[in-house]
Amino acid sequence: MFNGVPLWAGVISGGLAQLKDTQAMTSGHLGKKEYAIQTSKNVTGSLGLMAGIEYGAILGTSILPGPGTIIGSLIGSMVGNWLGNTVGYQAGHIIFNNQMLHNNRLAHNESLKLQQNFSE
Repeated sequence: MFNGVPLWAGVISGGLAQLKDTQAMTSGHLGKKEYAIQTSKNVTGSLGLMAGIEYGAILGTSILPGPGTIIGSLIGSMVGNWLGNTVGYQAGHIIFNNQMLHNNRLAHNESLKLQQNFSE
């Protein structure tokens, strides 16, 4: 999965998606939290695309060698990319919008302030 056409398809697809999101963030259309969520979506979407190409081609070859390889890799890439994007977006949304994580950061910042006050 990490060589040949699937690798380069994933790198190009993920790279272009990340470039688009980076441009949106630098122009102010995307916040830092949404950028982080989109980044997780881009990474998992690329991995899904690579796996979809590889396993779609294998399945297509087993059904109809030759044309089935091409058809299977095309369908597999679409399904893998969709599945990877969906899973990555949902996982990123859960991770970066986690209230407990946010509360822990606030508590940590407050404890640092208290430590600074006691050390002065």
